[in-house]
Amino acid sequence: MKWITRERPKIDRIACPWLIKNFVDKEAEFIYVPFNEVVKKAKELNAIPFDLPDVEFTHYEDECTFDYIVKKYKIKDPAISIIATIVRGADTDRHDIAKEAAGLWAISAGLSYNITDDYQLLKAGMIIYDALYSWATHLYNQKHLQNSPFENLLHEVYEKFLKSKHTHKQKVPDWVKELKNIIQDQIDTQFTFDLKKISSDLELNPSYLSREFSKYFDDMNFGEYIRKIRINKAIDFIKNSNYSLTKIAYLTGFSDQSHFTRIFKQHTGKSPSAYKKELQKSKPNTKG
Repeated sequence: MKWITRERPKIDRIACPWLIKNFVDKEAEFIYVPFNEVVKKAKELNAIPFDLPDVEFTHYEDECTFDYIVKKYKIKDPAISIIATIVRGADTDRHDIAKEAAGLWAISAGLSYNITDDYQLLKAGMIIYDALYSWATHLYNQKHLQNSPFENLLHEVYEKFLKSKHTHKQKVPDWVKELKNIIQDQIDTQFTFDLKKISSDLELNPSYLSREFSKYFDDMNFGEYIRKIRINKAIDFIKNSNYSLTKIAYLTGFSDQSHFTRIFKQHTGKSPSAYKKELQKSKPNTKG
């Protein structure tokens, strides 16, 4: 069957062909024409028009064409449900409904900017949605650092030690104080935390350091502890400097302000801007 839509696709007009090809009609053919020619060409070519007003395959209320195809053809694949929310968020500019929506929009817009031929764009877009489907099927709950040896060791520490704390007091090894000094030094300078280098400086085995870390650092794994120290540093900047929140995010080692905001809220229950406003309100008025 032939399907026809507007030229210069970005989200729905790439996502829908991928969905149709994989779940509706493997032999489907897709045609892109100028907006004002779609209905006319659809009749001439006996093609199904999609993703434009006043046709069956279009947006309904706050859902997009991708959603309609999923419902129309009763596609029950759980991975498709995940992708549908992402596509909806990207296509309707509601990035709050799926954290991946902003990324899909950025990639799709960039792809459209780089590739001017709509059919080449569709070919490239199919690869992106194949990858997105594999992620949604097999990797949806996996984090970026989940498979790193260091993170796995720290996870084992959490499972084995934090859930069964020792009640008797233990002598704190000398390396703990030295490691705290190393972390503080790096927090105050370049924010580079290399487990191998730190282990070498302390003359400890990296596996041993990972295994023992949480016993002496507030029942936290290495990553959690570093984030806590960074947030404490950020709070100090907010209280005692006139730096912008963007600069504070940079000075405390966060890759971008959105990441800084998310971690700050996890630790304090407030966004940095809300925290700063409350702090300013609580300060006594020194005027007059």
